[in-house]
Amino acid sequence: MAVRVPGDRRKMRNWMLYVVTVLVWGSTWLAIEFQLGVVPPEVSVFYRYAIATALLFAWCLARGLNLKFDRRAHSRFVLLGLLLFCLNYIVIYHAQQYITSALTAIAFSTMLWMNIFNARIFFGVRAGGRVIAGALLGIVGIVILFMPQIERISLSDATLYGAGLCVLSALIASLGNMVSQSTQNDGLPVMQSNAWGMLYGSILTGAIAFGQGQEFHFDWSLAYVSSLLYLIIFGSIIAFGAYLTLLGRIGAHKAGYAVVMFPVVALVLSVFFEGLEITANIIVGVMLVLLGNIFILQTRPKTRAGYEETGAAETRRPLHLAADRVR
Repeated sequence: MAVRVPGDRRKMRNWMLYVVTVLVWGSTWLAIEFQLGVVPPEVSVFYRYAIATALLFAWCLARGLNLKFDRRAHSRFVLLGLLLFCLNYIVIYHAQQYITSALTAIAFSTMLWMNIFNARIFFGVRAGGRVIAGALLGIVGIVILFMPQIERISLSDATLYGAGLCVLSALIASLGNMVSQSTQNDGLPVMQSNAWGMLYGSILTGAIAFGQGQEFHFDWSLAYVSSLLYLIIFGSIIAFGAYLTLLGRIGAHKAGYAVVMFPVVALVLSVFFEGLEITANIIVGVMLVLLGNIFILQTRPKTRAGYEETGAAETRRPLHLAADRVR
């Protein structure tokens, strides 16, 4: 009796991973606001990933997952921690001291383009016309969303410096995406890779904070502790697990569109919790971002050799064999 390969079920799981990533990271903008002020940014990032590391290792041990890897794997984990769980956050925190959240959202959304170019360089993945069109729609949508704030921005040296830091952070994050995709292509599991990566990232962040002479004090207020717990459990463990799994399945060029969706979620939350007024800019901007989202996530890229890029979970297959088949 013929059965059908459950491709639709897999696609649904990918959509669920994407939605979880966007909703959680889109909401962390509010949580991060409660982290600023009392504790230095580097120290807060250190607390976040040190505790996340302990929880993730405990979860892996409880599940009986293998945590022993060779030196080559650990070299990848160190690089993953340095890029995704250390430098990326330190640079973006400092960037936001000079620029508004609007300019931050626009500058960091350049990670989408960086993922497209880096995927081409490191993995030979051709994005295709629909992906490029979707990326353009998304960036234009973000600009329209924040047009009122952009019009009030003065291009001072501080603003340009902050925007430059934000673009640098996007580049660091994109390179971290490439490292994660490479580890998954080599068969290294996402959760254990994240556990080791967060461990190395927290150690490196703590070393940077210590080298800067910052004090490791703690804010025991309800706002700081509750936001820290949210960032640890949802923003670090769940969202990174979902995003990096998705990255391995559909590629960095597609998964990277999530950075364009984050500001949309943040704006929706602002409407409900901060009384933000819905304007024509918001409506048009959201529609363009969502349209770009559809363009990107419904395309299949090709590698240089003319093969479908299916990510780490599957092998590369010739395009004429890539569709689900009756066996």
